[in-house]
Amino acid sequence: MVFVGADGVVESGGIINMMGTYQTALVAHSMNKPVYVAAESYKFARLYPLDQKDLEPALRPIDFGVPIPPDVKVETSARDYTPPQFLTLLFTDLGVLTPSVVSDELIRLYLQT
Repeated sequence: MVFVGADGVVESGGIINMMGTYQTALVAHSMNKPVYVAAESYKFARLYPLDQKDLEPALRPIDFGVPIPPDVKVETSARDYTPPQFLTLLFTDLGVLTPSVVSDELIRLYLQT
């Protein structure tokens, strides 16, 4: 199994987390291993990214000290988006949720305020 945290849980039930989480979830999915996410409900966000390009880029790229040719495009995002189909369960302060229940919980949270 794979157990990760999340910087954010979006309306689709996917997560935004540190770079590499999506790749880890892809590998786990291909090996039929469950991916569990730990996240507090205050990290639930009414965002709906469809893929990696919908995230804001990081402020600056990582400097590895190697000159980058001008025709090479550098990915500057320090976070990635993991779609809900690669996640098994989310462990939250609201209980254990499936990714498909996140939007219902978001509606409930926003109606309370």
